Amino acid sequence: MNKRFLLSAFLIVSACLTFAQQPKYVFYFIGDGMGVNQVQGTELYRGELEGKIGITPIQFAQYPYATVATTFSATNGVTDSAAGGTALASGHKTKNGTIGMEKDQQTSVNSIAVWAQNSGYKVGVATSVSVDHATPTAFYAHNADRNNYYEMGCDLYKTGFDFYAGSDFLDPDKKGKAESLYNLAEANGYTIARGYKDYLKKSKKADKMILFQTEKASQTERGSIPYAIDRKKGDLTLSDITRSAINFLTKEPSKGFFLMVEGGKIDWACHSNDAATVFHEVMDLDNAVKVAYEFYAQHPDETLIVITADHETGGIVLGTGAYKLNLQVLKNQKVSEVGFTRIINGLRAQYKNNVPWEVVKKALKENFGFWEQVQLTEKQEARLTKVYEESFKGQNIQLEKSEYSQDEPIAAEAKRIINEIALVGWTSGGHSAGYVPVFAIGAGAELFQGRLDNTEIPMKIAKAAGYIAE
Repeated sequence: MNKRFLLSAFLIVSACLTFAQQPKYVFYFIGDGMGVNQVQGTELYRGELEGKIGITPIQFAQYPYATVATTFSATNGVTDSAAGGTALASGHKTKNGTIGMEKDQQTSVNSIAVWAQNSGYKVGVATSVSVDHATPTAFYAHNADRNNYYEMGCDLYKTGFDFYAGSDFLDPDKKGKAESLYNLAEANGYTIARGYKDYLKKSKKADKMILFQTEKASQTERGSIPYAIDRKKGDLTLSDITRSAINFLTKEPSKGFFLMVEGGKIDWACHSNDAATVFHEVMDLDNAVKVAYEFYAQHPDETLIVITADHETGGIVLGTGAYKLNLQVLKNQKVSEVGFTRIINGLRAQYKNNVPWEVVKKALKENFGFWEQVQLTEKQEARLTKVYEESFKGQNIQLEKSEYSQDEPIAAEAKRIINEIALVGWTSGGHSAGYVPVFAIGAGAELFQGRLDNTEIPMKIAKAAGYIAE
């Protein structure tokens, strides 16, 4: 009797596993540069804003399945976004700097987005940076050099996904030597929308869609949409992009979809060692995930949401030796380092480069809270005045360079000082080999358990959704 009971129970469990609901809708979120401490730091910051020691969780960190993944590439202990993106997209390790190819830089590999497309699903690839940047291109392009932006823009059309979104193309005409990628859009059946309002006007009649920010926004920075901390009314947001993608990919309700969304500027802010901006970018990614979660709540048995990162950036340290944190002070930073650079540039133009210290000091008060909400030591104030003298009175201004920006020395020093007061440290301006988090919810989420390698993540998504890896 017991044997019969056990056999029956085994058959029931086996049947449940065999006929487990496959997700019809798959969301794959990638926080570029978002290591474990970027997430933990954001939650601790939110906790301090509520006056407590402890975390106030962001939504995706509360999903029922959570683990970590390794990120090394085929040739380096520390990956770049091209190799990291290729691993997350295709399940293949490759050489740093290589997009959608094996480490021999000759053999192309298809991504999970292509597997979904070949399985009859609608597909979208979206990002907060340019659509031809490393992570998004890993899902549709094949190139030995991640900097071949025009060629990868051409691959965008060759692969032919239903929806693309980002700030813009970085090199739309190969520096004037080739046909414009904008012209190629219509020839390949794509409609280009500029901003969320324009998307709403054009989407119903469009067969395939590319969503960019407005041309005016691209004139300021075509490589990305604005940081969340710098955002102005009317700026395109990652939540707008996610909402637009869902809307477009569900135009044919009978078909499911695969959607990759990258929070690309977490990485940029980490390269700049700008803690306040990092935490705002992580929260901004969480807001985009919330849009997906709203969809999941309507289709809980048919939706899978996975969140991870391609690598950690900056080696962020939460605590610099004093056995405490002061993250709440970062609420007084109102703009990114890049944003404050633009403010200083405006003052230089206004005062013909002869900006009085009192004017600079006023800008520091307004944007970092210095001398008012944030008290400075004599040494910290002396550092600011020294940088002011050198950069405004000296002959040659030495801009502070990071991976994606060149900033005013006074902006960089202000950022460093508020980081010090917050007790946040950084080990570099580059990537690290630290673990990245993995969070999952929905149909098939139970596959994401135990320590993973980044190459396992697309394979597990494919297994859950029934895509054939090819």
